[in-house]
Amino acid sequence: MPRDTVLTPQGLEELKARIEHLRGDRRREVAERIKEAREFGDISENSEYDDAKNEQAMLEKQISDLEEKLRNARVINESDVDTAVVSVGATVHLKDQKTDKSTKFKIVGSAEANPSESRLSNESPVGRALLGQKRGDTVTVPVPRGPARKLKITKIER
Repeated sequence: MPRDTVLTPQGLEELKARIEHLRGDRRREVAERIKEAREFGDISENSEYDDAKNEQAMLEKQISDLEEKLRNARVINESDVDTAVVSVGATVHLKDQKTDKSTKFKIVGSAEANPSESRLSNESPVGRALLGQKRGDTVTVPVPRGPARKLKITKIER
């Protein structure tokens, strides 16, 4: 049973654009590589041909996986995001209780998570710890090395 893919409206558009790019430009590029490799002669001992066919198979699998995510997409409309508790689609302002450093993250589905853009997955350790919490709550998040981090929620916004 496939899981729902939780997406923001922006994430939905990015997923559709990625699928279109793979179906169009990438398929054409791979088909061209296969055509060029065929021109090298005997395909039974042609590593370029084998590589291109393998790339084609991986591309088709990637397209299939993304189409499955799109079919199972559940779009979180930002106007429906409840700012009383942390949920997918919310932007959460946090203060590290040890370092006093403030940060903010948007909680998104795993398909559009990108920590370098401050977009945390609802399935990540921090995302899971924050879900359902209220402003003023302090959550404890285990980290790979060292003591767990204590993060205080200072603000929740759409």
